[in-house]
Amino acid sequence: MTPTTVRIAIIGAGPGGLACARVLQRHGVPVTVFDHDAGVRPRGGVLGLPVTTAQEALHAAGLHDRFAALARPEGREVRLLDHTATVLFQHTPGPGADRSEIDRSDLRRLLLDSLAPGTVRWNSYLRTLHPLGDGRHRAEFDDGHSETFDLVVGADGTWSRVRPMLSDADPHYTGVTFVESGCEDAATRHPDVARLVGGGSMWAESAGRALFARREGGGRIRVYAAFRGSQDWALDAGVRMADTDAVRAALLDRFAGWDERLLALLRANDGGFANRPLFALPVPHTWTHTPGLTLLGDAAHLMSPFTGRGADLALLDGADLARALAAHDDPDEAVRAYEAAMLPRAAAAAGTAARASADALAPDAPRGSLHQLRAVFGDPQP
Repeated sequence: MTPTTVRIAIIGAGPGGLACARVLQRHGVPVTVFDHDAGVRPRGGVLGLPVTTAQEALHAAGLHDRFAALARPEGREVRLLDHTATVLFQHTPGPGADRSEIDRSDLRRLLLDSLAPGTVRWNSYLRTLHPLGDGRHRAEFDDGHSETFDLVVGADGTWSRVRPMLSDADPHYTGVTFVESGCEDAATRHPDVARLVGGGSMWAESAGRALFARREGGGRIRVYAAFRGSQDWALDAGVRMADTDAVRAALLDRFAGWDERLLALLRANDGGFANRPLFALPVPHTWTHTPGLTLLGDAAHLMSPFTGRGADLALLDGADLARALAAHDDPDEAVRAYEAAMLPRAAAAAGTAARASADALAPDAPRGSLHQLRAVFGDPQP
């Protein structure tokens, strides 16, 4: 590949897009990232990144040492409970475990700081792409300017503006909604909740409902109430999401009969609640190879978050695409090689995520989740 003759645009400054840009720049390949945000929006959540995938991508980006300095080896404990707060499964990894936790905001800052100044153009919303017939595309942005690129990479997430150029598939509502809340300084302000959650992630399941909780940096615990129903469940119930007390009452009603130690996750939140209906692409999601275009991350394989593979796969996608582009003289051959590896990998992960979602919210839950945890970790005693 001749870096000076190929113009590459990455649409979306998420983990996958930024990782792709970083690895390209390490190989001397110019790239521009466009993102519709202003660059200041906080990105919450914690990520568990496996050694064999995401951390491999960080090695390719030359950032693994800096990642290791930010990551937390703790936070990897896994607990599964039933609605009586009985611990059914508990796994605490020993030294040398293959995952490390990092806050999403820290990972984003790490990737952004590694890029050449001016790589990311904020406040750049892609309005449309026009194929020029030779593999190139003219990208038009909402500020009125346009540019022509030899390769446009859609790394722009759930509602990708690039995906429709490749695929007729639209994300569909999975029938599952998460309602997010959180506890600040949990060890001090909410010690009972902190003890219940333990040193990593905890989830409790029963009869189509689930409560998830996970430790984050700064002593925060993020909480999700999960259930099947309309994505507009609050509206249907006559509740406004801005009315914290009303939402809490509606959730407590949905989880009636659960142990009070678990209901404390809904009572003890600091701040309000946020509605997070879950969307996914068909499994498998594929497309006919089109010169000058490709996808990565959620734009390519949006899936249920139950297995926590979204950012993990996006990072690996970005690194793999960049390495393929650096290794091939012909960018189209590089994209073909990347897609040939990425699509089956994504399909397998999406299938696993869909099954995990079904297990967690099944009528006989937590039976399926317990079976899966034992298959992955063995059968430790709680």
